[in-house]
Amino acid sequence: MRCATAAQTQPAAKPYTKPILNNVPTFMCRKPDDLAYTLANLKDLVVKEVHGAGGYGMLVGPAASAAELAHFRQALAANPAGYIAQPTLSLSSCPTYVQSGIAPRHVDLRPYVLSGKTVQMVPGGLTRVALQEGSLVVNSSQGGGTKDTWILED
Repeated sequence: MRCATAAQTQPAAKPYTKPILNNVPTFMCRKPDDLAYTLANLKDLVVKEVHGAGGYGMLVGPAASAAELAHFRQALAANPAGYIAQPTLSLSSCPTYVQSGIAPRHVDLRPYVLSGKTVQMVPGGLTRVALQEGSLVVNSSQGGGTKDTWILED
């Protein structure tokens, strides 16, 4: 489960936020050591444009073709400051109604946190679903969907 504000989910902001819970390690490709690590491990990483959003302009290394990996190597060499890299996460899956019936799809949960005089977790959240079989991209702009999420008391 990830806890973040909208600003904290932007790739360019990740290295500068101080979350309560640990975030995914982020490699800033503008740093020579991070760029070298990213290029050496490209097939295992997710690479995102720092000013990108909605799942556009990103590479999911484990699912990428040789041509896509080569394209991103060139893009990183040409503009390393324009990219970050992160390890590929193993997303949870849940039964989802799709055109062929019920099938497992990858999901992530965005909890709702209300912050004022006190901080309160809301029982539920936004569950984003990767509707394409095998996809890890849950963004609605990339064909993802949403599911209602309810937290029930015993």
